[in-house]
This record gives sequence, C-alpha cells and structure tokens, in this order.
Amino acid sequence: MLKKVSDMLAGVPMTVVSGLFLVISLALSLKGIKTAIDPAWLSVLISGMPLLYLAVWRVIYNPGISRISSALLISIAMAAAVAIGDIFAAGEVAFIMAIGAILEEKTVRRARKGLKKLISLAPQQGRRIIDGKEEMIASEEIKANDILRVLPGEAIPVDGEIIGGNTSVDQAVITGESLPVDKGAGDRVFCGTINRFGAIDVRATGVGEDSSLQKLIRMVREAENKKAPMQRIADRWASWLVPVALLIAAAAYVFTKDVVRAVTVLVVFCPCALVLATPTAIMAAIGQAVKQGVIIKSGEALENMGRVDTIAFDKTGTLTFGKLEVSDIISFAAEGSERELVALAAAAEAFSEHPLGKAVTAYAKDKKLPVVQAENFRMEAGKGIYAEAAGKKLFCGSEKYLAQNGIAISDRVRERLDMLRNQGKASILVAADGQCSGVIALSDVLRPDAKEMAARLSQMGTDTVLLTGDNRKAADYFAKQAGITSIRAELLPEDKVNNILQLEREGKTVCMIGDGVNDAPALKTAKVGVAMGSMGSDIAVEAADIALMSDDIAKIPYLKRLSDATIRTIKCSIALSLCINFAAIALSLRGVLTPTTGALVHNAGSVFVVLIAALLYDRKFV
Repeated sequence: MLKKVSDMLAGVPMTVVSGLFLVISLALSLKGIKTAIDPAWLSVLISGMPLLYLAVWRVIYNPGISRISSALLISIAMAAAVAIGDIFAAGEVAFIMAIGAILEEKTVRRARKGLKKLISLAPQQGRRIIDGKEEMIASEEIKANDILRVLPGEAIPVDGEIIGGNTSVDQAVITGESLPVDKGAGDRVFCGTINRFGAIDVRATGVGEDSSLQKLIRMVREAENKKAPMQRIADRWASWLVPVALLIAAAAYVFTKDVVRAVTVLVVFCPCALVLATPTAIMAAIGQAVKQGVIIKSGEALENMGRVDTIAFDKTGTLTFGKLEVSDIISFAAEGSERELVALAAAAEAFSEHPLGKAVTAYAKDKKLPVVQAENFRMEAGKGIYAEAAGKKLFCGSEKYLAQNGIAISDRVRERLDMLRNQGKASILVAADGQCSGVIALSDVLRPDAKEMAARLSQMGTDTVLLTGDNRKAADYFAKQAGITSIRAELLPEDKVNNILQLEREGKTVCMIGDGVNDAPALKTAKVGVAMGSMGSDIAVEAADIALMSDDIAKIPYLKRLSDATIRTIKCSIALSLCINFAAIALSLRGVLTPTTGALVHNAGSVFVVLIAALLYDRKFV
C-alpha cells in the first residue's frame, strides 16, 4: 500500500502539483502574505513522502553501506528544515530531487519486448511420422529420435538430422547467413529455421530446452538479467556525503550554538545538482543523437560506450547490405555472350523461388535483357533447376547437379569456381544442351562507409573484430575489404557470446553491432549493443542498447565521441555543483545564508548543470 502511494506521489502529475504549490508559497512569501497553512507543506508531503519511504526502505533492506543513500540525507535535511519552521526550504529540496528522479528514470527505462518476440519464433507444433502415418503434435510432445516431416515453407520444430529429402534451409535466425543453405541426408538443421523448398524427414536430436532456438532465448534472458541498471551517482557518493554533512552540521551547532546554521548546512549539502548532472547531460546527448538518426535507450549505454575499446561487427546486414546482387558473369562460350548467358539463366529461373534465382531474374529485368518464356520447369530442392527455353535444354545449379545430369565440368570451370568461392561468392553454373556455358556469381555488397569507419575507429584507438555465422571464405573476403584483421567465422549465437566473453576476460570493453535475431544474445552480453534499426530484426533492436535507425555505420565513431563528451560534461557538472555547495557551506557557517536562501543559492548549481548539459544538444560531433 505504501509503495503504491509513494509511486503515485513520485509520478509526473503529482510532481507538477508539488511545484505549483512551491511557486505559490514563494509568491506569498515575497509579497509578505501570511496564510494559516503554508502551501509549501503540500510540496513537502507530495515530493517528500516518496523520498522518506525510499530512505527508510533502504535503511531496512539494503545491505551494508548501501543503506546510506542520498534519499536519507535529503530526508534528514527536510526534517531539520521543518523542525525550525522553514517549510519552503524543506519543500524546495524535495521538489528538486523529485525532478531529478523523474529525469533519470526516463533516461534509463529500457524496452523489454524483444524476448517475447523471440519466443514467438519457436514453432508450436510438428508433423511426427509413426508407422508411415503423419500426426500433428505440440512441440512440447516431441521426443529425441522422433521422426518429423517438414514441408516447404514450414519452420523446423527441433534441432535434428535430415534422414531423407533435399532442400534449402533459411537459417538466418540462428547463424545470420544471407543465403539459404542446401541440405541433404546427414546434414544438421536447427529449430526455428525455415525449410524453403523440398519436403524433408528429420530425426530429432535437440528438443525442448535443448534446441538451438530455446538456448538462444535463454541466453537473451540471462544476459538481460545480468545487466544491472546504472546506479545513481548521488547514491554512490552518499556513503561519505551523509556522514560528512552530519559531521559539519553538528560542528556548526556546537561552535555557534545556532541551530539555523546547522540546518542550513544540511540543506545546502543536499545533492540536487549532483542528481541532475547525469540525467540532464544524458537527455541532451540522447536528443543530439536523435537528430543524427541514433536512438540511445539509456544513460548506461552512453556511459559504457565511452569506455569501449573493442567493437565487434556482424557481417550480413551490418558490414554488408544483406542483399544479393549479381557480381560476376563468366561465359565459357564465344566472347561477348554474357548477356545471352544471363538471359538464358533468367528464363530458366523465372519460376524459381530460390533467392539466387530471384537475384538473377531481377538483374536481367534491371538490364532490360530479352527473357523468353521457359517451359517444362522442374526443380530439385537444394540442387538446381531444369527448364527449356529458346530451343535449349537448360540446367542451372551446382557443380554436383550438373554432373548428375551428365554434364562435364572442366578444370577451367573448377578454377573459376574456386576463385569465386575464395571471394565468398555464391555461384550458379549454367549449362545448355549438355555443355557448361558459364557461371553467374552473386555476392552480398559491402557498405560504402565500412572501410572509412573502421579506419576512423582505429585512429581513435578502438580495435575491430568480425563475428559472423557465415563461412570463413566470405568472412575473410569482406573483412579484408573493410580493413578488419581479426576474424571469427562460422559462429552460432552461443559462439558469438563466448567470443565476447573471451574478449572481456582479456580486459576488453566490447561493443557488439548486429542486425539479426541470432545477434540478440551477443547484443545483450556485450557492454554495449548497437542494432541496425532500419533493416535489423525487431528482436535485435529490442535487445540492443542503441539503434542506428538509418543503418549508417559511419555513426559508430560519432557515438564514441558523443559518449566521451557526455561523460566529460557530467564530471564538469559534478565538479561545479560541489564547488558551489562547498562555497554555500562556508557562507552557511558564517551565518550569511538561511535555509531558504541557502536552498536557492545552492540550487543555482542545478541551473548551471542544466545549462552546461544543454550545450551538448547543439555541439557538432560529425
């Protein structure tokens, strides 16, 4: 009951009401109008009760030195001011602290919807095969070694091994790979990944909590729980602030025999500016970042970003656009026949749903190539396609697929394929009338700012690392283009987490930048998680501390500079507020200030803190 009342009084509406009564009290006092009840009493009750509740709760329940908090010092100062009849001073310090608490709460409130979205990806049922008959059962009922049939378009409900059928599986949710992976008997599949083409039979090996997707969900949940909210700076200092304030106030009373001076010392010692220093600077920095298309969810993220010395990047969708484009067209027929090769391939692939085939047809359309209507189309999932067009019998697919159909692959062709594989590119071999006519290579595209961004980070003394679920050759190729020398490839989500933990054990402060669902645990585990907000998955955005809404990775160096400036601003504000407080203490000891004037003077520090923080908003960091 007390907690509910305290939360209600600490809310924005009641704090506004408290401020209004404080203004009325000041206006009446300046005009010399006396009332039966000072309106400041209502400010004391509204803004003071939550502080008193918090101070008492911490004294009772907090362990050790953390029992002493800024709320305790303010409660003592309020009680002392009330005891000598200076109600305005009591209401004023309570109101300022209430504002600081609201501002800070708004800066550290974190979105926590991502875990629910991640859980929604888990398949709810599977098709079990018993004695040749199919039955739909709930995912929780699937046992290890059960045989499951997964049709095209369905999510695979468990981790398992294919025992029959061929297909291509979109496993971006787990590995982040930009391309579906061809699978056949003996290959491993993961829970939550999508079967794109052929029907497959899978023997369950990882079910329930042992599946890859459930492990990923568990890692996100554990990483979220490990991240404690940023402790308020005033509370960190309260362990020595409260004893010093009480000691000076007691000494003032002993030597001057003036209780007013003692109370004034307690009032001016209240850490109002100290409380405002962090949230005001952070709010200004967050506002500055929003103008640049960067969403910062908490002050903790800014504080930690300033300490980061290592930035780990995902590849697909982060360093690259995550979109396939035709990169190479190599014809083995007469010179100048590249256009004809693409036109034939596009005709054959026109009915294909495979991303490689779609990319080829899109390229042909973009280049306005003459594409004829194909006939007798058929596809072998995970291998290739056959079609007839322009009077030719066309086979498009892998080296193995063409060989199965009696088409010889020369050493020259194999050399070209090896070269393309070493560049991390996917290839489609095109054969016409029994002869290999050429190869069309497709690749993801590196973001144009990636290389300059990595170079600028290096100049700032920040290391860069590539953590990707993609194959080693593709990782090496794109990392070399971006100027990243530390590469860790073929990683599952838990591998990315382990790599980040390893870097932290080496004394590194790590920022992880990613875009996919598979990056969510790593984003949570790293000291700072940055998600690509435009192209990235909702789960990655929710898991991250910061989101780049324009997907502009050139903003990463900007983030570092902004966070550094924010920390410097906070430290400057704290130093200024302490100087003002110490000056006010000296004046209080000499009897120059009363509790009311002391509260007004020392809160001039709060005004300066806000003004200094406001300078962050319009400063140029790019």
